[in-house]
Amino acid sequence: MNLELQGIVDTMAARVGRPALIEDGRHRVVVYSEHTGTMDDVRRSSILRRHTTPEVISWFRGFGIMKARSPVRIPACPELDLLPRLCVPIVHQDRLLGYVWFIEADSGMTEADIDVVTRATGDLSLALYRESLLGELASQREAEAARTLLSESAVTREEMVRSLLADGVVTADGPATAIVAQLVPARGRMLDGDAGMALEQALVATRRWVGVRDALHLLRHDQGVLLVRGGQAGGRPSAETAAGYLRESLRNAVGAAREAARVVVGIGAVRPRLAEAIHSYDEAVQAARVGVRLPALGPLITWADLGIYRMLSQMDGRHLDVATVHPGLHRLLGDEANQALLETLEAYLDLAGNAHATAEQLRLHRTTLYYRLHRVEQLAETDLKDGNERLCLHLGLKLARLSGDYRPST
Repeated sequence: MNLELQGIVDTMAARVGRPALIEDGRHRVVVYSEHTGTMDDVRRSSILRRHTTPEVISWFRGFGIMKARSPVRIPACPELDLLPRLCVPIVHQDRLLGYVWFIEADSGMTEADIDVVTRATGDLSLALYRESLLGELASQREAEAARTLLSESAVTREEMVRSLLADGVVTADGPATAIVAQLVPARGRMLDGDAGMALEQALVATRRWVGVRDALHLLRHDQGVLLVRGGQAGGRPSAETAAGYLRESLRNAVGAAREAARVVVGIGAVRPRLAEAIHSYDEAVQAARVGVRLPALGPLITWADLGIYRMLSQMDGRHLDVATVHPGLHRLLGDEANQALLETLEAYLDLAGNAHATAEQLRLHRTTLYYRLHRVEQLAETDLKDGNERLCLHLGLKLARLSGDYRPST
């Protein structure tokens, strides 16, 4: 924590006789004074989590704080359990750096108190500007390091690992795993501009939880990337545990918009050295892509558990499609009336042709099951007693799932 900023905020709080909290321009808590007296859940949560929730940010921004250059009073919001506040923007050369927040629960701040705070923002803006520059430089360097570790040149990756070790950015070389998180908008909706902020918040929170020097993070395209060093040795969490924490952090960062978006996290296989994490990253990306297309696989998708989708996800659709794998199945997919037949066929093939287990799983009478399978044979011009036909049908169904041509109801 910056001692200069801490000294300024402590002095300011003492002069006005109430606790103060400083956030940066992205509503991440930078520093705060000792808190006594009335405190709402929003303030308590901000201090504990080091950032403000999307719902609260939306409430604040509705009063124009992003464009304000003078103090703004924010009314209470009982739905958010938020008490009234005074927001004083921190500006340096017309660049908004952050905000000073005071709770006005029992009584509003006097003009004299506001004047004390306003005059103090001069020193505060310089200190926060220096802190912002240092933070940006560190963040940019680490982001560049992560990008380099995902570059094609093995020599460049090796050099970057040596540099990270020499500078103490990571504690040691060794096993590394890539985790890729993605926000998927619900059908018919689009993600707003805060999606990147939510990903950044979740990545930073997870990295702090794992250990700042045991991970690197990067925003890449529409994905958040986390490179996690090591495993459970030495008390460090496993990659799967870190992925679960990242998912929950991202859901929390998305807040009220979580119903409009789904969180998918792909996990690559562990690699023996950090310079080889690019291969784990490629797998994590593919795992996340499969998870985006196949929600039934769940929110956490591990490359090692993808089965046939490991191969299909790397196939170029121009070279392999359902019609190529099995023309008869392709004809079945073209008619929505065949949905029940396709779901029955997939269950039957998933269960290795076990009619008894298939009937139980689908809750069908055995006669109904045999009728549906017979119809599949007729319409697809196939023979389910032929092992090669079963293989092509099974592969074709999984490929159709991945391409979106086949969407089972469950």
